[in-house]
Amino acid sequence: MEVIPQSGNELKQMDEAIIGRHIYANLYEPLIDAISDEHLLRDVVIKAAQLANMTLVEVKSWKVEGVKGGVSVLALVMESHIAIHTWVNYRYATVDIYTCGEKSDPWKAFEYIVTVLKPKTFKVHYADRSSRYR
Repeated sequence: MEVIPQSGNELKQMDEAIIGRHIYANLYEPLIDAISDEHLLRDVVIKAAQLANMTLVEVKSWKVEGVKGGVSVLALVMESHIAIHTWVNYRYATVDIYTCGEKSDPWKAFEYIVTVLKPKTFKVHYADRSSRYR
């Protein structure tokens, strides 16, 4: 049990930890049509949030032109965020999914994104972002 100082001389005892799970990945050679389609990527992020039991707040997206251009989609969820960034000419994308709390499952969101973007290979990382070691 942790003791957290509050205003004045009051102390509040904390029984629960913050549960944080962070998945981030590099997707190599995903489908060109998928990673260049801003509307599709927005839909993918929205569906991924639903499948992972996240509460969607807002989705923003941008299409970037030029040699290193692509699409960026960022979803703000009550539990944190989902982001996809693509570089079309490089056939490359990155995915970032961070959730707080026990009710959301970032792995479900990641699995769905990979299913739709169909990379030939990917490298995924996981970080426990909890307030206590579990």
